[in-house]
Amino acid sequence: MIAILFILMAAVSLTGIINRTRAKLSGRKGIRFWQHLFQVRLLLRKGTVYGTTAGWMFRLAPLVYLRAGFSAALFIPLGGYPALFHFEGDVVVFACLMALARFFLILGALDTGSSFEGMGAACEALYGALVEPVFFFIFGTLAMMTGYTSFSSMFAALSAGTPETVIVTLLLAYVIIKLIQVECGRIPIDDPRTHLELTMVHEVMILDYSEFDLALIHMGSWLKMGVLATLAGGVIASTIPYKGMTLLLIFILTALIGIFIGAVESIKARNRLNKNATAVVTTASLALFAFLLVYIISLNITLD
Repeated sequence: MIAILFILMAAVSLTGIINRTRAKLSGRKGIRFWQHLFQVRLLLRKGTVYGTTAGWMFRLAPLVYLRAGFSAALFIPLGGYPALFHFEGDVVVFACLMALARFFLILGALDTGSSFEGMGAACEALYGALVEPVFFFIFGTLAMMTGYTSFSSMFAALSAGTPETVIVTLLLAYVIIKLIQVECGRIPIDDPRTHLELTMVHEVMILDYSEFDLALIHMGSWLKMGVLATLAGGVIASTIPYKGMTLLLIFILTALIGIFIGAVESIKARNRLNKNATAVVTTASLALFAFLLVYIISLNITLD
């Protein structure tokens, strides 16, 4: 229960951290830290308007998007606290839940019959096809390092803190941070602040959503970011020898991830649309490198 509460806190705080970091580095006063929560509260109080061409899939997608993100959060442990649900192979269920959220958001965009939203859905499907192997490279690397296929067992077994383990976990954490930029539509992959349909990916898919449904999508995006940021922090924190400080370290690392994302959005522009696939493949190559590195280490080759 403590793990899921921490993830929910991270989910609602990371957007505020990113906004404040971006404002400070740009020399602006910026909006309030909790402004995104006030906006969602306002959306939840209003009714929803549906287009004449939108069907039942369009109406179902926001609920599935939010529910899949929340379900994925139930499998993430936190320091010495196990996940609410854990069993061997839960990493596969986690990856499937992340893919399910993306799949229904794509279906909802296609259900509108809009050419713009169809374009965004096509880009999202391409990124999803490139991102899914990255998840399994990460999980496969952790499984080889620990011998388990459950997040709770993996994090408990990473406590050795050998130099090889620290290097690999730092690389995996960096890959997960890059995945946050892809999965949550952040710069340099996408710009959540843009209003040009031809350059949007995530935002163009939700153009027809309004009020209550739009609030569900925003909350689903926060949850996805919180889950991945907590996962990255947990991978690093699980290698430290002092387990009494793990919870505090994960809290600090999660905040630093938000600051890093905000700093990147302040100093870097959005990629050209045709460069995004290359950026995702580069992230996949880093995950593959970590996987091969652990595999070579596991062979325990010695030179006579």
